[in-house]
Amino acid sequence: MSVFNKSRSYIIRIIFLAVFIIIIAQLANLQLVSNKYLELAKNNAIFQKIVYPERGIIYDRKGRPILNNTIMFDLMVTPAEIKKNFDTTSFCSLLGIDTAEFRSRIVNAIVKNSRVRPSIFHSLLTPEMQARFEENSWRFPGFVLQQRPIRTYPYNVGAHFLGYISEVDAKDIEHSGNFYKMGDYVGKNGLEYSYEKILMGQRGVQYMIKDNKNRLVGHYENGEFDTTAVAGRGLKTYLDVDLQVLAEKLLANKVGSVVAIDPKTGGILAMASGPVFNPNDLTGPSKNANYASMVLNVTAPLLNRGIKGMYPPGSTFKPLGGLVGLDEGVITPASGYPCRGGYYACGRRVGCLESWAGHAANLRLAIAHSCNSFFVNTYRLTVDNPSIGNVKKGFEKWQEYMNKLGLGVRLGVDLPSEDKGNIPTVAAYDKEYRGSWSSCTNLTLGIGQDKMLVTPLQLANAACIIANRGYYYTPHFVDSIEGERASDAPILAKYRKKHEPLTHISDEAYDAVINGMQDVVTEGTARVAMIPGINVCAKTGTAENARVIDGRKVKLKDNSMFVCFAPKENPKIAVAVAVENAGFGATWAGPIARILLEKYLLDSLTNTSKADLERISKTNLMPSYYTRLQYIADSTRAEYWAKLRNDSTNLRKYLRKGIPRVVEPKKDSATNNNNKSQGKKPKQASNLIVFITEDKKYHRPATITGAFI
Repeated sequence: MSVFNKSRSYIIRIIFLAVFIIIIAQLANLQLVSNKYLELAKNNAIFQKIVYPERGIIYDRKGRPILNNTIMFDLMVTPAEIKKNFDTTSFCSLLGIDTAEFRSRIVNAIVKNSRVRPSIFHSLLTPEMQARFEENSWRFPGFVLQQRPIRTYPYNVGAHFLGYISEVDAKDIEHSGNFYKMGDYVGKNGLEYSYEKILMGQRGVQYMIKDNKNRLVGHYENGEFDTTAVAGRGLKTYLDVDLQVLAEKLLANKVGSVVAIDPKTGGILAMASGPVFNPNDLTGPSKNANYASMVLNVTAPLLNRGIKGMYPPGSTFKPLGGLVGLDEGVITPASGYPCRGGYYACGRRVGCLESWAGHAANLRLAIAHSCNSFFVNTYRLTVDNPSIGNVKKGFEKWQEYMNKLGLGVRLGVDLPSEDKGNIPTVAAYDKEYRGSWSSCTNLTLGIGQDKMLVTPLQLANAACIIANRGYYYTPHFVDSIEGERASDAPILAKYRKKHEPLTHISDEAYDAVINGMQDVVTEGTARVAMIPGINVCAKTGTAENARVIDGRKVKLKDNSMFVCFAPKENPKIAVAVAVENAGFGATWAGPIARILLEKYLLDSLTNTSKADLERISKTNLMPSYYTRLQYIADSTRAEYWAKLRNDSTNLRKYLRKGIPRVVEPKKDSATNNNNKSQGKKPKQASNLIVFITEDKKYHRPATITGAFI
């Protein structure tokens, strides 16, 4: 053999040897190191089933579950497992959807979670739909049922503070550092959100064997590799569910809020917001449709007005103004004001409902008879206090007092999105009046008006400060956590800390304020709050308010406000009530508060309160201007979609021919005849909402006129 041939033989042998070594190495890798193909094989025969844990239960103060869990099923899809000959028509018929919707959901699942991972195709099937799918599941490879614990609410109350749960989105996953996975549910609002880490539990995994028809037939390796789901821990709250039921019943067909607090602990006994809605509406198969409907409702039923409703406190602020004046030394319990029906010292009249001599002869009488002049003057004495310097420094000192009383700041309740209300600042007035202003500029701050806004929670907490003679605990719902651990201590520590902003004020001063609030009930404006055998301390408020509607500021009917606590000697409950556009504080808010006091303190209702409960719960006090606002919102939305889709079908009902041109009030024949003879339109009643539309490009709806209560 030539040298050349020998050399070529060596090269060929080396190549074969190298290929053989590579093959051996790859076989060793596949058999001993890599599990890629094992996993692929398993995926064809094994289904990884997530077991979602039951969320923790939330209980009221007596151990009754306010919410509970039940089981429903999600329909999951793994797009990569759908066969080419999949019977789309039959599947869509079974679920009641069309093929376009089917394709859209599949594409959405792929975009969100890839082809090879299971995603929710249809959440929370109805029992009928679940049964139909189970009978036919073998026909639809790629689809399986996933058990899902969901919330139920046995008392149908507490929607605004309990919150709701929903499937995580991309932001939830990102913010959690990928702890959550697609298909997980998370608390989206309320206590469900605030205590998510306590309530959520820990998901488990079951490895199930699939047969050749894609049916689950048993556990892989007898469950050796399964992990058990761990249920979430429960929360015990201060809430009294009987009180909550009453509060929501009383707020039916009304806009406003009720907050009740235990002064000794800061525990929230009830928090209701009107319009009320059933929390079961945000769970189950109809959840998305119900949520969308409420989002589009201009009355904002999803808004928790207990922590986000901001109202001028009106006369309910006067006891607080009195305390500040006492602490600053500008008044004493014996101080009086010679009010004869109004305050005139600033060159304009601030009216007072009482004009008889002596109704503001001292602080106690001034509170009992709600003398505007006394408290406007007290405010001016406070901010003009010469010992402080000037009005701006005095105002900053007054603002500091407001913050100590919990006004103009977030109290820190264990709910997300609490608003801080508004206590105006020196900077705000400097901007508005170019630095030139005095205590006369904003003197109505002394009677809870001007730019002052508070939440019902803040009002109830302020009542607690008076009841406790200077201290309070941060308002909160949760009393304890099931199986409380050392790691839970920071969560509840801030709610167990005692705040003492005004405990240095003398008992004599508190006696004057508290006795004055008792006199409000026995001989003043809140006689409606009297309860036999119980000394109730209260303050009514009738707060002016206005709203911009159709580009103009419209003065609305006063808000009905009320704060109280009882018993005077050993306060166990403080209540704040706000009912929008309902008139005097004693007309609606007062009876609502009394009913709640009776229920909590006596565990029963007097005949008077039973009658008031029936009357108030059946009375519709929804402000009439909401009809107009809903029309504006709906028509604007319809116009937007008409432009976007070039289709005015939905817009047609807002055209001139589609709605009444004028809503006429009832009139007698003489009025009608007189109007006809003069060729004039009849005068519109003040409680009607009148609107006409124009038919222009895109049939844009436009207001011609409007009148409101």
